[in-house]
Amino acid sequence: MASNRLGRINDEIQRELSELLRAVKDPRVQKTMISVTHVQTTSDLRYAKVFVSFLDKSCEKEGIKGLKSAGGWLRREIGSRLQLRNTPELVWEVDESITHAAHIMDILATLDIPEDSEDEASDPE
Repeated sequence: MASNRLGRINDEIQRELSELLRAVKDPRVQKTMISVTHVQTTSDLRYAKVFVSFLDKSCEKEGIKGLKSAGGWLRREIGSRLQLRNTPELVWEVDESITHAAHIMDILATLDIPEDSEDEASDPE
């Protein structure tokens, strides 16, 4: 039951942060499009690890600095919107899963695997 509650809290934090990132006035955050891909909250609700993806990879370091700078305001806004007993401290991480998946797809595309013909696939001898 607790994991279901934690999952709902993660989803709510992700939804609220996605909406709030548009209102952040820091130019480092406004420089590129940022997507909140996933949120992992600890069971005691002290910390929330927020995974973000940047459209422009060259802006990642500056974007993370901008997000850390705006973290206090974002935390306060989340606390007022979600009405949790403890508002988690936001820890920002760059999500590399999209880049990693694209790399795997490139590797798979370069493999030389012969295709099975339909006759061989349908004849189970």
